[in-house]
Amino acid sequence: MYARIVGTGSYLPSRVVSNQEIAERVETSDEWIFSRTGIRERHIAAEGEMTSDMALKAIEAAIAAAGVSKEEIDLLIVATTTGDQIFPSTACILQDKLGVHGFPAFDVQAVCAGFIYALSTAEKFVKTGAAQCAVVVGAETLSHIVNWDDRGTCILFGDGAGAVVLKPSTETGILATHLRADGRYRHILKADAKVKYGALTGSPWLYMEGNAVFKFAVRALADIAVETLEAAGIEQAEIDWLVPHQANIRIIESTAKHLGLSMDKVVVTVAEHGNTSAASIPLALDTAVRDGRIKAGHKVLMEGIGGGFAWGSVLVQF
Repeated sequence: MYARIVGTGSYLPSRVVSNQEIAERVETSDEWIFSRTGIRERHIAAEGEMTSDMALKAIEAAIAAAGVSKEEIDLLIVATTTGDQIFPSTACILQDKLGVHGFPAFDVQAVCAGFIYALSTAEKFVKTGAAQCAVVVGAETLSHIVNWDDRGTCILFGDGAGAVVLKPSTETGILATHLRADGRYRHILKADAKVKYGALTGSPWLYMEGNAVFKFAVRALADIAVETLEAAGIEQAEIDWLVPHQANIRIIESTAKHLGLSMDKVVVTVAEHGNTSAASIPLALDTAVRDGRIKAGHKVLMEGIGGGFAWGSVLVQF
């Protein structure tokens, strides 16, 4: 039994912030940002638009594509670092907004690797028969924790959501998943604020040591991709598409190079929405499915890495 992706969906807020608009606030330029990151613009949630609102729109698109109703959903996993509130989970809030209830619904927090962690978890539910129609959504409002006066981070991040629907299949689906984490690197990429006795303590802003993240990410993503392919008995040349976390074009290019893949086989959407953390992989996946690049029978490798460090990969045959 496999867990098969039968529908994808995504959502980006209507407000677009260009590199030029950022350059009017901090010392930078469109050319500088694009040459180092591959980003042209990012989407920012409207005032009052919450993570659950964006996730809801992505889910509605995914279940429509899958041809299932919301009443068929029996598992909901939300990958997010920027949930609506401390608790309840954004998944429970989404359940209410969907108007369905009774089935398991919970959040997964693995930052930019969140979607991979959530998808790997849902796959186990479906593969064992514990779920018949699982929805996995990655959604973020990173604009809420980005310091827009910090040139090192404000150029990188945006908001959005992407979702997939999983159903059981005896023919094809997820072939292998691998997850990893190493808490020794937890200080390199973080947002360490917390609520204590009614007050906010620690910095509320996203902090990142860019060079250190880059070096670790390239090596970790290349290694885990090889592990995943070996576990599935698949050669690198058999990969039809790599759908990586859309963090930075240089990381994406380096990962493809380590795998011996041409960039023609890599789905790249970072220019249009920047780093949307847990939302970036399903956003890119939905784009490639809807424009016809990813077709039935294609083998697709998805992978991402985020704060923790936490990282992972999923190999799926459509």
